Amino acid sequence: MTARDRQDAVIRSLRRNGFTTIDALACDVGSSRRTILRDIAALRDQGFVIESEAGRGGGISLDPSSVQTTARLTVKEVFALLISVASMRAAGQLPFAGLADAGLAKIEQSLPPDKMRDLRRMLGCLYVGPLAPQVDTSNMGNMDPSLLPTFEVAFLNKHLLSFDYCDAKGVQSHRTVEPQAMLVLPPLWYLVAWDPTRAAFRHFRMDRISSPECLGQTRFRKRTVTFEDGVRRVG
Repeated sequence: MTARDRQDAVIRSLRRNGFTTIDALACDVGSSRRTILRDIAALRDQGFVIESEAGRGGGISLDPSSVQTTARLTVKEVFALLISVASMRAAGQLPFAGLADAGLAKIEQSLPPDKMRDLRRMLGCLYVGPLAPQVDTSNMGNMDPSLLPTFEVAFLNKHLLSFDYCDAKGVQSHRTVEPQAMLVLPPLWYLVAWDPTRAAFRHFRMDRISSPECLGQTRFRKRTVTFEDGVRRVG
């Protein structure tokens, strides 16, 4: 059981049993007394109000109105939120922008340092801008839900990315590329990558990518990508 799973079990036990002792809680969760004490300290840091009474007949209880104040989000979950806000802003469709930015800033600040570093590296690869009016979006499809988790590993570790691709003419191909950036031109999303077989940058519409796979055995170098006017880096 991971620390997160164990702490979730502690909260469930406290909500279910009300007032209890450390020993009873340790037995219920299946951990040592010392581990439960560490978990309680961690849960208090996260915002849960856990009260204790010392002495004979003492124990601990959870304030029924207590809630977690520290967001338990992964890098890709926060990145997905930031992408959504950035793309809506680029499309001129972001009401209450100030409140959205303030809320996202609080979520970012709740991340541990290692996740914050990963988030900043991901944001450094994200660009947004306006879509040219002549671009046809009538045939836009749905994006593969596995894209973002696979991209996270590939971008952070500089690993090659392979996928199946269907171009505008319906021609199917299998590609292996070096992912360099994500470009959001609402409502279209692109993977900008260096194609070693063509020795050039290529833009791949993400709704035309399927079966993405990160090839962990190979690393590549970061390249400088040049974009048109109006495109800016989010990070």
